Amino acid sequence: MFPILETERLRLREIVSTDAQAIFNCFSNNDVTRYYGQDTLTNLEQAEQFVEFFAKNFKEKRGVRWGLELREKEGLIGTIGFNAWSPKHKRAEIGYELYPYYWGRGYATEAVSKVISYGFNELDLARIGAVVFIENKPSNELLIKLGFEKEGILRSYMYQNGIPYDTNVYSLLKSY
Repeated sequence: MFPILETERLRLREIVSTDAQAIFNCFSNNDVTRYYGQDTLTNLEQAEQFVEFFAKNFKEKRGVRWGLELREKEGLIGTIGFNAWSPKHKRAEIGYELYPYYWGRGYATEAVSKVISYGFNELDLARIGAVVFIENKPSNELLIKLGFEKEGILRSYMYQNGIPYDTNVYSLLKSY
């Protein structure tokens, strides 16, 4: 059963096949993928593969990805979730993105806070990591604001459009 989470303004729900167009709209936007470490989508079939990938990762306990939507309105405004989930080692990496229209409104903070809580309390994670392009100032600031500690820099760690980028690596540990 896929977990549905809610915050004051957001609903975090399973991403389903009918969301493929919304996934395409998000991941085909160069502003969204600029610091994503992933090529910008060029067709709907790629988005459909994303939806299948998210479902498979959840089924195999390797990740969980929620679609973000406003509570009062259907339709995705972004996604958030855990990648590289290792139940055995009680760790996962968090990742998220929003349509640019929704940037700067506190939605990412709200969603990340909820997913962190879910990770520690329901998935029994002891560590949540994040890998962020150094140039992605808003994401770096968000993680620090939420208590993540910078552990270092991974040099030439992510490639975007054939160009290597350094990334910051962060972690947040469960407090017992």
